[in-house]
Amino acid sequence: MSELLVVVGDTLLDRDVDGRVDRLCPDAPVPVLDQQFATYRPGGAGLAALLAAADGREVALITALADDPAAARLTGLLTAAGVRLYPLPLPGATPEKIRLRAGGRTLLRLDRGGAAQPPGEPPAAALEVLAGAGAILVSDYGRGVAGLSAMRQALAGTTAPVVWDPHPRGPAAVPGSRLVTPNEGELFRLTGDAATGPRLSGLARAARMLRDRWRAAAVAVTMGADGSLLCHNGGAPLVVPAPVSAVGDTCGAGDRFAVAAVTALADGALLSEAVQEAVRVASTYVAEGGAATLAGPAAGGRPDAAATGAGDRPAGTPGVDVDGREAASAVLARVRANGGTVVATGGCFDLLHAGHLATLQAARRLGDCLVVCLNSDRSVAELKGPGRPLTPQADRARLLAALDCVDAVVVFHESTPHAVLCWLRPDIWVKGGDYARGADPDHPDLPEAEQVRRWGGQTVLVPYLDGRSTSGTIAAARAGGRQLTEGRR
Repeated sequence: MSELLVVVGDTLLDRDVDGRVDRLCPDAPVPVLDQQFATYRPGGAGLAALLAAADGREVALITALADDPAAARLTGLLTAAGVRLYPLPLPGATPEKIRLRAGGRTLLRLDRGGAAQPPGEPPAAALEVLAGAGAILVSDYGRGVAGLSAMRQALAGTTAPVVWDPHPRGPAAVPGSRLVTPNEGELFRLTGDAATGPRLSGLARAARMLRDRWRAAAVAVTMGADGSLLCHNGGAPLVVPAPVSAVGDTCGAGDRFAVAAVTALADGALLSEAVQEAVRVASTYVAEGGAATLAGPAAGGRPDAAATGAGDRPAGTPGVDVDGREAASAVLARVRANGGTVVATGGCFDLLHAGHLATLQAARRLGDCLVVCLNSDRSVAELKGPGRPLTPQADRARLLAALDCVDAVVVFHESTPHAVLCWLRPDIWVKGGDYARGADPDHPDLPEAEQVRRWGGQTVLVPYLDGRSTSGTIAAARAGGRQLTEGRR
C-alpha cells in the first residue's frame, strides 16, 4: 500500500524501567527496585505512528513537541523508524509516562510533564499533508492537538477515511468520521451513561448514543480480552470475539487496534472486516508481549545497562549534558519566549577554519540565536571514511561553543541531521554556499529544505570563503609531511 497514512495527535515519551526487587526500603515499608535496564519508546500518537511504520506503511505524524531532551529522544526514535514528522510547537514539557517494573509486572507509574498546554497552530505543510492523505488516524490523548481549529477544519474536509481514537478530555470526533474506537471506560465517560444493565446491552446503548451525538458512521468499543462491539448501521451490534487468548501487557493495545482498523479501511475493507482485522491484530499484539516487543534498537532499548543518550547522563557523571540537549533546550525556550528567531546550521567541523567561521558568523546574524548540529565521531566516520574525524566530538563541540556567534551545540549520531532538526524546528536552516557548487545556483539541492518547510521554516545559503576546506587542509598537511620526509633522505 503506497498511500500515505497520516496520524494526528498527542505524543508522549514512554519509559519502562525494569529491575528486580529483593528487599524493602529501611525507612518505609515499600519495595526497592534495583534498575537493570530502561527501554524508551514513543507513546500516544507516536506509538500509533511507530506501529503503522512497522507494518510497512508510509506514515506522517502531525504532533506537538516541546523544546526539551525528552522531545529530542522522541524525534530520534520516530525518525529512525521512517516516520515523517510535522511538529507543532508545544509550550512547557514533553509528557512522560514512566513504568517501574519487576518480573514483567508494573509496580508503579510515574507521570511527568504537568498539565496540558495549548499547542501551536499547524503550519501550511501539515494541512497540505492532511489534504493528500490516503487515510487518517486521530490518536487523541487529551492534550490539545485534536482540538486545534485549523486541524479540525482540515479533517472535516477530507475525503479519506478517518478513524478517531478518542480521549475523555479531548474534543468530539469531526462529523463524518468513519470509525470511533473508545474502550469501555472511555465510552461511558464520553457519553455520561451510567453503564446499567447487562454488559453488552449497556455498551450497545452507549455506543449508539456516541455515534449519533458525534455523527460518526460507526463506533467500535474495545472490550479487552473479549474483543470488540461494533455499532454501525442502526441494526443489531456486531460482537467480534478475540481469536486468541490475549493475556499479557495491554499497554498500547488500543493504539494497535486503531492502526489496524485504519489501515484495513485504507485498503478498502468494510467496517465489519476492518474491526475483525483490528481485533485479530490487537489480540496477537498482547499475546506476543505487547509493548515489550518494541524494545529493539529502534525503540530505544538498552538491555542490561542504563540507557543513555538525549537527556540521559552516564553513571558517575552527574550534571553532564551528554549531547548538548539541555543547554540547547534553555536557549530555545528563552528565544521563543521572547518571540525571537531560531537559526541552526550543521556539519562535521573536523578542523575549524576560516570558512567555517564565516558561515557561522553569517548564520548568527540572521536571527536571535545559533544552534550548531554537530556530527558525532560515529557519524563523521560513516560520512568521511576511515581516519576521520581527526578531532574527537567533545573537542569539536567545545571549540564551537567557545565562539561568540554560537549559542548552543547539539551532537547527533545519525548520518543526517533530520531527527535533531525535527526537535529544534529552526526558523532558519543555514547551509554554506559551497554546498551548492556544481548545481544550478537558482535551484540548489538542499536535502533538508522539504523537511524544514514542514514547520514553516526556511532554508538559506550564505556566502562561502573560496579555497577553505577541511579535506583540502588535511591533504595539504599530509603532502607537506611527505615532502619534509623526502627532503631529509
